[in-house]
Amino acid sequence: MAKIIAIANQKGGVGKTTTTINLGAYLASGNKKVLIVDLDPQGNTSSGLGIRPDKLSGDLYDVLMDGVSAQAVARPTAVDGLHVLPASAVLAAAEVELVAVPQREFKLRDALADLDYDYVLIDCPPSLGILTVNGLVAAHELIIPVQAEFYAMEGLGQLVQTVQRIRKALNPKLGLMGVLVTMHNGRTTLSMQVHEEVKRHFPDKVFETVIPRNVRLAEAPSFGKSIMHYDGWSKGARSYKALAKEVEKRAGAKKK
Repeated sequence: MAKIIAIANQKGGVGKTTTTINLGAYLASGNKKVLIVDLDPQGNTSSGLGIRPDKLSGDLYDVLMDGVSAQAVARPTAVDGLHVLPASAVLAAAEVELVAVPQREFKLRDALADLDYDYVLIDCPPSLGILTVNGLVAAHELIIPVQAEFYAMEGLGQLVQTVQRIRKALNPKLGLMGVLVTMHNGRTTLSMQVHEEVKRHFPDKVFETVIPRNVRLAEAPSFGKSIMHYDGWSKGARSYKALAKEVEKRAGAKKK
C-alpha cells in the first residue's frame, strides 16, 4: 500500500513544488516507485519534470471529473521509477465544478486507491479550496514547507485549523509528518530566528534537514529536471537527498 504524503501550505512561494519534485526524485533513486500528483492548476510540477501541458492527452481533471483511471493518465519522467499525474490550466475548472458533486472531498482519495506505488506525493495548490481539501483527505501524512523569511508563520494557524477540521470530519488518520524549513540562509540572523520560531510552534515535528536558498534549485525546473539530474552536487541536491532519507525513516516509524 502506498504511503500518500500531501505537501501543502496556502502561502505561495514557500517551496512546495520544488520539494515535491526533488523529494520524489530522491525517493525514486532509492529503488522506490513514486507517483507525484500535480494538484495545482498552474501545472508547475508537471512542467518542472519535463511534461508539457499542451502535449497531454489526459490530465488530473479527467481523473477527478470524468472517472478516467489515474494509472492511465500517469506519465513517466526522466527519473527511473518516478511518474507524474499531470495538471494543466483546465484543472482550475474542477475547483468550481466539484462543488456540485456528491462526496466531492473524496474524489482524489478514491482515484488513488490501490495504485502500485511505494510513495504518492501530492503537490497542493497555494489555497485552502476544494482541491487542497481533496489532497488532505487522500493523504496519510502532511509535510508543510515554511519559508525562512519574515512572514513565515503568517497563515499557518489557518492551515492547522483546516487540518484539524479534516481530521475530525473527513480523514481521522491524517498525520503531520513534519514541517520543512526552506529557502534558509544560514548567514542571516532572520533565517535562524525563523527556524527557532518554527521549532517552538511545532515541537518535535520540524525536519532536521533544512533546504538552503540555492540558485541551482531555482534553475532546475526551467530545464524540466530535478536537482538530482541538473546539479547533483549542489547544496540543494544534498539537502533533498538528506530529506528523502529522513522522510523514509519517519514513514517507516509510522508503519511499526
